Amino acid sequence: MSAEPKNLSYPNQLGTVSVAEANDSYIEPVSEKSSSEKKNAIFSVVEAYQHDPDTIIERIKSSGDMDDILAEDADFIVDKLYTIDATESLKVLNEAIDYFGSDINFPEQSLEKMRLLVQGEEAYGQGPLFYDLDLRLEASLLKFHSPYPEVRSVCSPIDDPSIPVETLRAYIIGLFWVAVGSFVNQLIGFRQPHFTLSSQVIQLLSVPCGQLAARIIPDVKIFGVRLNPGPWTYKEQVFVTIITNVGAHGAVFIYYAPTMRLKMFYGQEWMGYGFTVVMGLTCEFFGLGLAGVLRRWAVYPAKAVWPTILPTLQLNKTLLLPDAKKRISGWTISKYKFFNIVLAGSFVFFFFPDYLFTALSTFNWPTWIAPNNKKLAFVMGSRIGAGFNPITTFDWSVISYSSPLVLPFFTVINRYVGTLIAGMVMLIMVYTNYKYTGYIPPNTADVYDRFGKTFNVSKVLNKGRFDSDLYKQYSPPYISAGNLMSQAVSYMIYTFGFVYVLLTEWRVFKEAIEGFIKSLKKRETSNFEQFNDPVSVLMKNYPEVPDWWFLIVLGLSFAIACIAVAAFPTTTPVWVVVVVLLVSIALIVPFIVLYSSTGYFLSMNMLGTILGGYLVPGNGLVCIFTRIFGFGVDDQAETFVGDQKLAHYAKLPPRAVFRAQVIAVFVQIFCSAGALEFLVTGLPNFCSYTQESRFVCTFAHSLYSDSLLLGVVGPHRTFDVLYPILKYCFLIGALLAVPCYYAKIYFSKQLRFFHPVLFLGGFLRYGSTYNLSYYTPGLYVSFAFMYYLRERHLAWWAKYNYILSSALTAGVAFSGILIFLALQYKPKKLVWWGNQVSSAGVDGKMVATYLSVPESGYFGLQEGTWS
Repeated sequence: MSAEPKNLSYPNQLGTVSVAEANDSYIEPVSEKSSSEKKNAIFSVVEAYQHDPDTIIERIKSSGDMDDILAEDADFIVDKLYTIDATESLKVLNEAIDYFGSDINFPEQSLEKMRLLVQGEEAYGQGPLFYDLDLRLEASLLKFHSPYPEVRSVCSPIDDPSIPVETLRAYIIGLFWVAVGSFVNQLIGFRQPHFTLSSQVIQLLSVPCGQLAARIIPDVKIFGVRLNPGPWTYKEQVFVTIITNVGAHGAVFIYYAPTMRLKMFYGQEWMGYGFTVVMGLTCEFFGLGLAGVLRRWAVYPAKAVWPTILPTLQLNKTLLLPDAKKRISGWTISKYKFFNIVLAGSFVFFFFPDYLFTALSTFNWPTWIAPNNKKLAFVMGSRIGAGFNPITTFDWSVISYSSPLVLPFFTVINRYVGTLIAGMVMLIMVYTNYKYTGYIPPNTADVYDRFGKTFNVSKVLNKGRFDSDLYKQYSPPYISAGNLMSQAVSYMIYTFGFVYVLLTEWRVFKEAIEGFIKSLKKRETSNFEQFNDPVSVLMKNYPEVPDWWFLIVLGLSFAIACIAVAAFPTTTPVWVVVVVLLVSIALIVPFIVLYSSTGYFLSMNMLGTILGGYLVPGNGLVCIFTRIFGFGVDDQAETFVGDQKLAHYAKLPPRAVFRAQVIAVFVQIFCSAGALEFLVTGLPNFCSYTQESRFVCTFAHSLYSDSLLLGVVGPHRTFDVLYPILKYCFLIGALLAVPCYYAKIYFSKQLRFFHPVLFLGGFLRYGSTYNLSYYTPGLYVSFAFMYYLRERHLAWWAKYNYILSSALTAGVAFSGILIFLALQYKPKKLVWWGNQVSSAGVDGKMVATYLSVPESGYFGLQEGTWS
């Protein structure tokens, strides 16, 4: 046996049992013994103490924050105790403390326990027997399972590679639902508030399809392919989920198209179905290729928890795997039954805030007291103002904006505090009339001219190009306080986030880069070789997707992108595409690391627009294309790499996942482009704020405003003349990151749960139709479930939390789709006070300003000074 900590012995009624004797009695490998023999062997010393072995079993299940989470895996963990000695256990714990010590997601209680264990039995203070047992238990958990309770609740520590995955029936079902999901989600994605045919909903619909296929399809082979390999499996269902997730997310390029095509914006009517398909495929495949490169940073590391995908895994388990009947915190209801009850309740209740009593959705009740009071609306309004309202909605589609049952509580609270302070800053800007924001509604994405009207871009364009003489005669563009603040922080957060995440996660970046270079030199080497966490060890059973496969996808999509912008009248030079894509690739690496651990994703949203304005001044279309190749491909890469992590947790063959994602992209793009054509050609007033069915295209308006400010007018006039503070925000962000990094090092305990990137991210929630009111209810829910219940009733939380999230979301989606198709697509108005009060006053009309335009007829810079 390996050496134990010194001076340990186990006194009992028969004398003193040495450490070596104790170890030999319950640590010796006994894989050939029966379960009862294993139990007797491991607890022979305990029985000498006259302890009840069942008590120790309960200790194993409850130790290390496991509670009943490991009830299904307890036998597995007990078996692993036989394979690890004290010396190895200490090594595992020390490595884990070094690796997870600064990880906010890692349970603080477990971390403290591990630190005591490595200090020795005396520091641990539980007696030599329990010290030895807990030492091996914690090490076994780290080496053979997951240290994160949320991951343990959805991810099995074992795998069976023989389970069918990439079957013909799985492809047929998955591609059918990706087609449906793509069309429906693209259709309703322009609506405000929007809902989606989410991954959870599609899972619910695809499970009975799979089970039906397993019953009715004959078990025969056609061209060597077995049509029915038996019962519908859990892995097939996850495989289908990964296919359908492509459609559930939506094609990013489609959301940009209305801003370019519609007459109310840039009016590029040449952009038809064919161009949409080509650009959609380009963005999707570039994102897929980039996702493959990002695997080392965001899929394989154990720190990459990916909280956003855990509900999907839990729902799949609930629908297809047996649920042990156990009493947890007084609850005995199965996860499946719980899901159905919540789903039904959510489905029925959503009729109230979405149709019958819409004031429950936008519950701006303080403004009802004095509907025409501007100051009240600015402070407490849900639309025009800051949203300082303690009770803002009873609508889950609004509450879920902050993903309160999915994201860690530290993510929600950091962003909420940032949003809270941002609201105060916005109001100060309005009431001090900073940069003429008092003459503009406080929180809007629209751009205004000096006369207080919406900026008319046609008045500064000559044959589609910016004309400085016309601009001098007309007006500079002015933006709201919320928009100005949001843009300033968005510039700051790019450099801040890049520097801060690089500093805090430098070791992860270094190891990933070294592994990537090694894989290119030795293409036969598996990517899993450099990762020793339990999931990666199991994944070594499957052939990995070589990095050069993804590099080929990157190269082809890049070539198609260059051909597309050159062949069509996009007015965008090819070299601009090259520059933006290179910057996008550089930035996404630290940003995807941040997203994989916190659920918050930074992207080249505004930065792409700025680059377009600098590279090709005076052209708003170029700004949109640079934003597409910046934010668009980053967003697609985030989706694909998240699904690869989903497959990693479920132990799916990587090459099967690669094939599935490639095929699903083709289906998605053709269906999504069709949905856009349907809306553009068949829906009256599409994207207008007065559209009867609320297809107002919030993002299209925001994109138009940004492209006007930074594209048509240009960064020079914007940064040097109108808002010079903006250009300094890049430098401020980079400089602030360094002291924040050192503050986290020297005050690690005090600042453990403070994340400055998330805090700054809260400021970005203003500048459009969103404000604090959309996130206050989510804070309440997050505190209750992701903090209180997770800390006090971990077993209940592990079993039901993600199921609750999936059921509420699925109920809203089903109900919303039914309401839309039956009552809203061709509106059947229900006119009464409860459906009118929230939009009746100043807050509802969204046009009031703190100051009125002066008697001179205009505000702002003196005439002739803004060109």
